[in-house]
Amino acid sequence: MTIRVLVADDQLLVRTGLRGLLERDPDIRVVAEAGDGREALRLTAELRPDVALLDIRMPELDGLALTRRITADPDLADVRVVVLTTFETDQYVFEAIRAGAKGFLTKTVDREELCRAVRVVAGGEALLSPSVTGRVIAELSRRPDPARSSPERLSALTVREREVLEMIASGRSNAEIGEALRMSPLTAKTHVSRIITKLRVRDRAQLVALAYETGLVQPGGDATRG
Repeated sequence: MTIRVLVADDQLLVRTGLRGLLERDPDIRVVAEAGDGREALRLTAELRPDVALLDIRMPELDGLALTRRITADPDLADVRVVVLTTFETDQYVFEAIRAGAKGFLTKTVDREELCRAVRVVAGGEALLSPSVTGRVIAELSRRPDPARSSPERLSALTVREREVLEMIASGRSNAEIGEALRMSPLTAKTHVSRIITKLRVRDRAQLVALAYETGLVQPGGDATRG
């Protein structure tokens, strides 16, 4: 099946570059481009793409507000949001995850990673690469007063599930988790699903946010033990 993508960025060169990279893949088609958030919202409602690639900083309606509008609309439940960002200046990645974004990419992403991200997110998974996750956590650690959840929220997890959560927070895939913990990727996937259910979050992306909020993952990517 062809994956339908909307690209929203206020820079024409960025939109053109992303379209060019995506449409080299025969299974991906860019159905629309938007130069501001309101136009992106209108086109998303009209076309209902499989994936919306949203710049987090846009005029009229920024990527964070736009993500909230899309994920809160039952009619757009099948639209998956991926945030485009530059981590050096971006203060809103954490909020984007909490708002329902399924992943985030830097604008320097190469074609292979970009197309893989679109496929992963279109398939219902969240995209969290190790390099991106580490930088998100580092950015969160610089926030003056980050929101915190009680560590007691993790009390429902088994020791093995906490280990899996730590690896999710470091950006590891199911296959990488399975290799590190000597289990099959399918078993790792089952653990991830159980953790999502126990902690009552939407997806893998929100697990990373929760791992930070509870203090399980410390600034710099280290995990606490206890």
